[in-house]
Amino acid sequence: MNSEIEKRRTFAIVSHPDAGKTTITEKFLWYGNVIREAGHVRAKANRSYTVSDWMKIEQQRGISVSSSVLNFPFEGCMFNLVDTPGHQDFCEDTYRALTAVDAALVLIDSVNGVEKQTIKLMDVCRMRHTPIITFINKMDLDGRHVLDLLDEIESILKIKVAPFTLPIGVGKLFKGVYSIAENTFHTFNKEEGHQEIIQMDGPDDPRLVEMCGENWVAQFKEEYEMVTGAMDPFDHEKFLKGEMCPVFFGSAVNNFGVRQLLNAFAKLAPPPMVRETDKRPVSPDENAFSAFVFKIQANMDPKHRDRTAFLRICSGSFTRGEKVFHVRTGREIRLAAPTAFLAKDKEVIDHAWAGDIVGINDPGLFRIGDTLTDGEKINFTGIPDFAPEHFARVTLLNPLKSKQMAKGLAELSEEGATQLYEPLKSAIPVIGVVGELQFDVLKFRLQSEYGADVSLDRVPAHGIRWVSGPEKDVAKFAEEYAMDCMMDKERNLVCLFPNEYRLNLAIKNYENLTFAATSQG
Repeated sequence: MNSEIEKRRTFAIVSHPDAGKTTITEKFLWYGNVIREAGHVRAKANRSYTVSDWMKIEQQRGISVSSSVLNFPFEGCMFNLVDTPGHQDFCEDTYRALTAVDAALVLIDSVNGVEKQTIKLMDVCRMRHTPIITFINKMDLDGRHVLDLLDEIESILKIKVAPFTLPIGVGKLFKGVYSIAENTFHTFNKEEGHQEIIQMDGPDDPRLVEMCGENWVAQFKEEYEMVTGAMDPFDHEKFLKGEMCPVFFGSAVNNFGVRQLLNAFAKLAPPPMVRETDKRPVSPDENAFSAFVFKIQANMDPKHRDRTAFLRICSGSFTRGEKVFHVRTGREIRLAAPTAFLAKDKEVIDHAWAGDIVGINDPGLFRIGDTLTDGEKINFTGIPDFAPEHFARVTLLNPLKSKQMAKGLAELSEEGATQLYEPLKSAIPVIGVVGELQFDVLKFRLQSEYGADVSLDRVPAHGIRWVSGPEKDVAKFAEEYAMDCMMDKERNLVCLFPNEYRLNLAIKNYENLTFAATSQG
C-alpha cells in the first residue's frame, strides 16, 4: 500500500449527548498541534468556543447539530476525524458519517453507562463491521463500578471488551489509570493538572499502595485479575471485524487518558479499507481515483453563501485542478479548490489520498451518495436514505422575502437533514424531518442565514410513502388523494397519509402501485 495511504486514520466519534464528545475532539486537536487552547462547549466570557461546534445555534445550545470534519497530524499518521451530533434528532447525519469512516470511537459516560443513542449507533457500526475503540469518560465523577461498565458494554452493545487501562479510585478520589500492557501507572491530579507516567513492576508493586491507598489498590487488583484472567486477550483480527473493542478510561475535560487513546488509534485502527460498489469492491491502493459524497453543508462561510460537498476518497489520489467523472450526470468536472477542514475553517490543498475527507465547492451539482471516479461507471453502496417522521407547513411571515425563503429551503434541503415537498393543491411548501429538533434548526438557519422569518405549522401524519407504478394508475391515485399528495425534489409523487386506515385502503384499492417507505424504495 502507498505510504501516504498507509498513514491515513479516518474515524468518527459516536456517543449519547453530553458524554463529552466535543470536549475530547478538542483535546485531539490540541495534541495534533492544530489549536493552541482547547475550547469549552458552553464558553464563559473569557473562554473560546469549541472548534467543532461552529454553527451559531450549536454555540448557543451547547450541542452539536451537524457533523463536522477535522483533519490533523499525530505521531506520523494523518487523522480525518468526523465529530457527529449525539442528539437522536440528528441521527441521519451521524449514520451517513459512519459510512465515510474506517473506525469509530465509542464514548461512554462513566456515570450513566451505555445509553439509548449509543445502542442505536452501535447497531449501525455492527452492521458495517466497523472497528471500535471505547473510551469510558468522566472518571473524575462518582460513576458506576468498572466491572459493571465493562459487563454493560458486552451485554448491551454486544461486543467483546479488552481493557487496555484500568482506573484506580473514582470521583474526587480518582488516582489515575494503570496500563495493563505497559505496566505503567498514569497519575491524576486535578488541582495541579500534573500528570506523571511511572514504570511499575506489576500490579503488586508496593508504590501503588503508597500513592493510591490500600483500599483502592485492593479493588484495582480484583478488577485486574478478572480482566487478565477471565476475559479473552485482545485479538487484532477480531477488532478489525468489529467483534472486540479495546477499552480506555479517563477524563477528557481534564485531558487525562486522551493521549493513550490517540496512540491506540494510530497503532490499532486500520488504514483505508476496501469499499463495496454496485459493480465490484474497490481497494484503496488502486491507482484510479474514486470517491463518494456523504454530506453537503450550506453557508459554512456566511459571508460567501457557499455550499460544500464532503467527499470520502476511496481509492487512488488526486491533484488540485484535475478532472474527474461525475457518475450520476455522466459529466466531467474539474476539482478546482479541494479543501481540508478544521470545522468551518478551510485550507486549499494540492493533493489528497484514499482515506482523506475533503471538501469541494458545490454549485448545486452534487447530491448525497454521488460517486466520482476517473471514468469508471460505478456507484458506492450503503449510503442510507431516511424517511421523515415529522412534517410542517412553512409559512413566510414577511411576503417580501419569498425569494430568500425559496432559496433557503432549496439549499438546506440539499444537506439531507430536511426534505422539501410541493403539495399538489397548495402553494405552501411542506418540509419533513427525522427528528423534531431539526424544525428549530431550520427555522433558526432560515432567519440567520437567509433573512427569512417563517412559522412552522405541524402536519399530523401517520407516514409518508413514495408512490410508483403504471402512469394511468398513478394519475388516478393522485386525483383521488390530491389533498395528501406532494412532489419531492426529484418530481416523484409522495403521499402523506393522515392515518393507518387511509394507507391500508390505498394499498388495497391500488394493487398495481408500490408504496415505498423511502425514496430509494
